[in-house]
Amino acid sequence: MSTKTWTAVDDYIVCSLFEADPVLDAVLAANRDNGLPAIDVSAAQGKLLSLLARIGGAKKALEIGTLGGYSTIWMARGLPADGKVVTLELDPHHAKVARSNFERAGVADRVELRVGPALQSLAALGNENAGPFDLIFIDADKPNNPNYLSWALRLSRSGTVIVCDNVIRDGAVLDEDGRDANVEGARAAFSFIGGEKRLDGTAIQTVGAKGYDGFAIAIVD
Repeated sequence: MSTKTWTAVDDYIVCSLFEADPVLDAVLAANRDNGLPAIDVSAAQGKLLSLLARIGGAKKALEIGTLGGYSTIWMARGLPADGKVVTLELDPHHAKVARSNFERAGVADRVELRVGPALQSLAALGNENAGPFDLIFIDADKPNNPNYLSWALRLSRSGTVIVCDNVIRDGAVLDEDGRDANVEGARAAFSFIGGEKRLDGTAIQTVGAKGYDGFAIAIVD
């Protein structure tokens, strides 16, 4: 199977199961026009985040890594009208694009965007007793996965769902001797989840428009 086939299947999933969504199409176009890297989750993956929020009855979500806000919008759509997503972004340009996208999608009232290094923003959330969050999505710089997971635990409750993206990396996660920092970050996520007694987790390998990768998904006991 090729990436071309995987992308075609992703297109089939979207055409079969989703209504046309010109707003999200415009969000991706805005990201592209503003020079953001094309590393957003796919539509099918975004819908998974939205459904996880709905399945768990989430009211408060935390996202580490906003980019242009595409995944943020999917999560916000899965929350009730009085729900809230706190999303953290390092790059001010990305944050500016994201804020415009939140207005475009009609979810700005449900999103709080904080700009700056994520670990600093997480520490601030901790100091503010901003948790617990019901759903936490980690999709930022991969070498910091264990630090982000540690903060996710601090800002969670029993039943919180934690999702960590890009943990398969074309199968390179198997490379014990590799020195790719992103692969090491993926392996560190597995080590953290597998070694933390408060987490019960699994991973899902994915193929699609974004290639071969996957999510680690855990629930806090």
